[in-house]
Amino acid sequence: MRDRRQRTTIAIGWLALLLLWEVAGRLHWVADGALPSPSGVLRQLVEDWGDYPPHIWATVRTSLIGFLVGNAVAVLCGFLMASWRPVGRLLSGINVTLFAMPPIALTPILVIAFDGDAPRIVLAALATYYPTMVATVLGLTRIDSRLLDVVRLYGGGRWAALRWVRLRHALPTLLAGLRVAAPNAVLGSLLAEFGSGSGAGLGHYLIGSLGRGDPERLWGIGLVATAISALFYVAILLVARCWVGAQAPAQESLGSQGDAARGAGTQWLITLVAVVLPLLAWWAAVWGLEQAGVSSFVLRTPADLAAELFSSTRPESLASIIGGALLETLPWCLAGMALGLGFALLLAILGTLSPVLERVLMPLSLLSQSMPLVALTPLIVLIFGRDGATILAITISVTFFPAYVTLAQGMALVPEATQDCVRVLGGSRLKQVRLVSLPWSLPYLCAAARLVAPRAFLGVMIAEWLATGTGIGNLLNVARGSLDYGLVWAVVVAAVLVSVLLYLMVTVIEQRVLKRFAMTPVQ
Repeated sequence: MRDRRQRTTIAIGWLALLLLWEVAGRLHWVADGALPSPSGVLRQLVEDWGDYPPHIWATVRTSLIGFLVGNAVAVLCGFLMASWRPVGRLLSGINVTLFAMPPIALTPILVIAFDGDAPRIVLAALATYYPTMVATVLGLTRIDSRLLDVVRLYGGGRWAALRWVRLRHALPTLLAGLRVAAPNAVLGSLLAEFGSGSGAGLGHYLIGSLGRGDPERLWGIGLVATAISALFYVAILLVARCWVGAQAPAQESLGSQGDAARGAGTQWLITLVAVVLPLLAWWAAVWGLEQAGVSSFVLRTPADLAAELFSSTRPESLASIIGGALLETLPWCLAGMALGLGFALLLAILGTLSPVLERVLMPLSLLSQSMPLVALTPLIVLIFGRDGATILAITISVTFFPAYVTLAQGMALVPEATQDCVRVLGGSRLKQVRLVSLPWSLPYLCAAARLVAPRAFLGVMIAEWLATGTGIGNLLNVARGSLDYGLVWAVVVAAVLVSVLLYLMVTVIEQRVLKRFAMTPVQ
């Protein structure tokens, strides 16, 4: 009976939100019609439906190919890293770079280097690599060692352990990683469509509709793009339920097996190679593009770019241009990230205090994570205009949702016995949250901050690129429009370095905060 009442309350809440949206759209409460009513969006979508099939097919095709290619590489690398731990350390520099790299920064170079659908496929593949690679490594390594002992006891070797234990254990975790990667593939394809001129694809269609001043059409395109991402997510979810059902992976700490026994010299050597490998990969990529026929006029090696940064042949050096743009971008990035995390923490606390509210917010958050950022940006511009409010709105939107999901999951895992101690002593629900839930979920807050730091920089760059005409995002537009390939490469490298540094900075802060304040379970 209680569950039925909760479901009824949730349904009423969703209907109330839709009704409020409908009334706000019909009465033009938001930015003089920038937020159209759901019925208006649906009506426009039906009228325009004849235009959609080629654009939908182009986006789905390139997203799917990129998804398959990126995940194949990710699973292969995950197997290598799980089989031989030093490979993981050696590839850590490349992995962190791929995770933190703003995809928008690579778009101009990919469009220059490749023809046809290749830029979309490459960007979609890059966007899917990291979550699948991490899921593969965790699934193959975080297992109960007793299961491996049973295999060895019966005379099984390494391949028997892989077949009967590791692969079976890894499947649920791998499918969870694929669910995260699926919407990323759509986002990567849309980003490439935004930056590659005319052609078929929802990104092209959205850009071509911006100048028409028709909010219903823009919202329709954005919702179709979101539906495609959500369908990718649901398809993997259904496969997961068919293959593994409700099976959950065993929880076993990964630790640092094999690394502790290594000498300090070996550790430093591995770290040095991990730092150098991204530079070698950059050199190799430029060499491969030159062999494929791309003109050396548009390509830059690390040495070429380093020489050009401080060259006196320009009225203003590249280093000063990049530095000035970053001074405009970074404050908005840090402010949006802080506000997004704070908003996520507030709603996670409210959801803990009111389980019904949490059950209303969680589906909305999961749905919003499927919304491609580039499809969301023009809609936010319609509502907030082309100034700092749009930058903050976009940055908060891309940082809030993953942070909220992470924090809500962390607070849901607080042991009941720990909360009972506060209840027995007469503590209120709010005191339980303050004394137990918040300290317990501190690792999840740190993980959320690490997850959203590069996303915040990406959000600011997209807002500057599509809306405000300021900062490093606009500089990318200027460089591409003036065919200044040295500036294009400088912006790309600067964006990647800043995103990686933000990620590493949050990681260092996380280690210190957890060491001092985190609540750890008693073993």
